[in-house]
Amino acid sequence: MVSLEEYQLLDFGQGRKLEKFGPYILDRASPAADNSARTDPRLWKTASAVYHRRDGTDGKWSWRGESTDTWTLDLQCFRMSLKCTSFGHIGIFPEQMKNWQWIFDRCQRGERPVRVLNLFAYTGGSTLAAAAAGAEVTHVDSAKNVVQWARNNADLSGLKDAPIRWIVEDAAKFVRREVKRGRQYDAVVLDPPSYGHGPKGEVWKVSHHLAELLQNCATLLANHGRFILLTCHSPGFGPAELSASVTDAFFGSCQAPVVTNRLTIPCQDGRKLDAGVVVRWP
Repeated sequence: MVSLEEYQLLDFGQGRKLEKFGPYILDRASPAADNSARTDPRLWKTASAVYHRRDGTDGKWSWRGESTDTWTLDLQCFRMSLKCTSFGHIGIFPEQMKNWQWIFDRCQRGERPVRVLNLFAYTGGSTLAAAAAGAEVTHVDSAKNVVQWARNNADLSGLKDAPIRWIVEDAAKFVRREVKRGRQYDAVVLDPPSYGHGPKGEVWKVSHHLAELLQNCATLLANHGRFILLTCHSPGFGPAELSASVTDAFFGSCQAPVVTNRLTIPCQDGRKLDAGVVVRWP
């Protein structure tokens, strides 16, 4: 069971969101909240830390009171270490919670361990959900420090000795090499960014490279595989576009019953904050 009872979206609006992660309340940027109004302006005064973006891609956190380097969230079947980074991220994307439960459930089924390929794997939420359910996981991310963060999360979760391969490499390049090696997986999980760089300067643009990556992933799936999960947060990639991309790459002309939905984060006031798109099969 995957559960994040220590998280709550308290309010959002005017391009920002107010979230509670364990004992800390964080105020940070959220483009999805640009056209929304805040429900309770008084709540925002309770923030433990506020993120301010500077020119370029990084920014700075301002703490009200004593700051902290790291803290831990318990998700029942695994744990994750959080920290405030200069990019405004903290090491977890709450909108992925339902996906982690979905992965956990599917990896528990079957007579043998499910072989999962997790691409753009970040700090390992999907990896840990799969491993906690007994899967064999290949975890791929281009950032060495982020892969180490994920390994630390595995240690925190009692999964240090779980069958996880930790790979620091460009995801598209790694998949092409796996195709040449004739490797096979039962499941593929992807969370590609809009834009990024591999460890050797490889350029990733989701608009240019996603189709080829999905086709190569389809080659890696044994007998169409056990499951597929793709999440995307890029403008121009809505439910219809992503559903068509997955169907074309993995199933050709067959109209496979992929399930496509908006990713959202429920707010305590009943609203929902948009957080991208998810495509699942089956």
